[in-house]
Amino acid sequence: MQRLAARVAQSETRHSGQIRICLEASLPWRYVWRDARARERAISLFGSLRVWDTEHNNGVLIYLLLAERSIEIVADRALARQVPMPVWSALIARMAETLRSERFEEALNQAIDEVSELLETHSAGLARTDNELPDTPVIASDAL
Repeated sequence: MQRLAARVAQSETRHSGQIRICLEASLPWRYVWRDARARERAISLFGSLRVWDTEHNNGVLIYLLLAERSIEIVADRALARQVPMPVWSALIARMAETLRSERFEEALNQAIDEVSELLETHSAGLARTDNELPDTPVIASDAL
């Protein structure tokens, strides 16, 4: 967790975006009961972790739902407008392949690096802000 936090912090020195990582063992019961999917949970966490609340609207949440082996990436509106869905899908596919080999930290590092490259490309010219969000990955619980 400390190495991932350090990688996020280091990446954020190169662009104006904010990256959050959230891991969750399984969906909370309130999601299971209504047959909700990982994407809905990721969007909810995007809000509750305040990833949407960055100065340049270019926060990104990398969400892993372990029980369902699901990966979701939620980008705030400024970045989402500029990066087409196939780019995010390809990033998720590369990450999934690394995860299938049980190289978990490597997969997350890969995702951080790729998201950082996208942020560098698409937020050029924007002033970097102070670290607006914590860099430490979050282990989600039903409380979030």
